[in-house]
Amino acid sequence: MEYTQLGRTGLTVGRLVLGTMNFGPQTDEPDSHAIMDAALDAGINLFDTANVYGWGENKGRTEEILGSWFAQGGGRRDKVVLATKVYGNMGPDGEVWPNHDKLSALNIRRAVDASLQRLRTDHIDLYQFHHIDRATPFEEIWQAVDVLVRQGKILYVGSSNFPGYKIAQANELAARRGGTIGLVSEQCLYNLAERRAEMEIIPAARDYGLGVIAWSPLHGGLLGGVLKKQAESGRRASGRAVEALSDPALRARVQAYEDLCDKHGVEPGETALAWLLTRPGVTGPIVGPRTADQLASALRAVETELSPELLSGLDEIFPGPGPSPEAFAW
Repeated sequence: MEYTQLGRTGLTVGRLVLGTMNFGPQTDEPDSHAIMDAALDAGINLFDTANVYGWGENKGRTEEILGSWFAQGGGRRDKVVLATKVYGNMGPDGEVWPNHDKLSALNIRRAVDASLQRLRTDHIDLYQFHHIDRATPFEEIWQAVDVLVRQGKILYVGSSNFPGYKIAQANELAARRGGTIGLVSEQCLYNLAERRAEMEIIPAARDYGLGVIAWSPLHGGLLGGVLKKQAESGRRASGRAVEALSDPALRARVQAYEDLCDKHGVEPGETALAWLLTRPGVTGPIVGPRTADQLASALRAVETELSPELLSGLDEIFPGPGPSPEAFAW
């Protein structure tokens, strides 16, 4: 495993991030534990989750699976940089109830304590805001963060799905207030087929020293060799790829992508991950394996070298929007 610093911090993390969203809904507890063991053995040390994972009536289940894995001991918790998120409604008994969601000081305090209990740990290394909260001022958010840092319940704070201007607002206020170092990471949708983050989110993150963690690096399976798998096994696409492939123009681009990968003797899924590792400002993509085999494939991406010719071909098939404001103005 290759390692890097998370943004401007001194925190060392692997270039691949283990996403746990499938743990519970798609992958049972024993298999989830086996995947986490394999990830740790391979050198992956940043594990990402969220309080709402498990979804619906099972919200919180994914954190519980991580907690039972940590409870097995063997240095598991000490070796892991643990990241979770707050924003989604976690009302009692599955209810949607006021003040059990978003980023009020009340909900942040409540959500941290609940996550710590499910995760069976005394602290969260990276506490991430899962979405912007248009109703709560950053003064209130940072005040709540300051208290939690002093209590030792969280160490660093990151954002997820923030626009560039909110990254700027949050860190400018943090700098004026003193105390907290502000946001240190941004987790955003970013992959070959979805590059709009390059306009403002990634430049803002780089300017403010945030490490970029890319979610959905295979764009819901679209970049994982979906057409080849359909042709070879008759297995139909699922998730986001179904809707995407109904667009003839996008389907043609995906076919061109798979043909290019075949020409260069590389696997599409590993290529999509390896491409993200070449992007400026990217700490690493989140890989969310449902099986051990999927984890093994993702690990190969760290060792996959993309030639200049291949990189140029990828840009031709999936051109980026260019920087802001040139992307939309003269």
